[in-house]
Amino acid sequence: MSMSVKQEGGDEDVPMSDINTTPLVDVMLVLLIIFLITVPVVIQTIPVKLPKVRYEVTQTKPENVSLSVNGLPDGSCGVYWNMTKMTSKELLDRAVTNLKAQVDKVGGPQNITEDNMPEVHIRGDINTPYRCIGGAIYTMQLAGFAKVGFISQPGPGGPVQRL
Repeated sequence: MSMSVKQEGGDEDVPMSDINTTPLVDVMLVLLIIFLITVPVVIQTIPVKLPKVRYEVTQTKPENVSLSVNGLPDGSCGVYWNMTKMTSKELLDRAVTNLKAQVDKVGGPQNITEDNMPEVHIRGDINTPYRCIGGAIYTMQLAGFAKVGFISQPGPGGPVQRL
């Protein structure tokens, strides 16, 4: 390591008290470049359009399946088809049987359209764990139901507003 000295008037060398700022400037420029490169990566976001909540009157058709799902105090899930409590296996069997009956009623799979395809409407309690509702969705989709919707209650405070 060396030290710069300068001549002042006499023959005696006096140490310089000035700081060499070149290394400091070099480090600052490198940090500036790093920040200029990394900041856009950090703040880069993916635009997501969240759905606007809209309460529509549910068109209840006789072929639609109505499920109620809630969490029981013992930690298990309670799934009810209309008013009948079901296990996961019973739900799958009944859903497959129901869907086959609906398909046969319209004359086979070639006659299924979006209008006559039965839907599943799930009404979940606000305190129901997601695994219960997710399990009901998965079971109904496994049975072959393509449309699964949720029944909700409009918020308090007046008439239903269209967005």
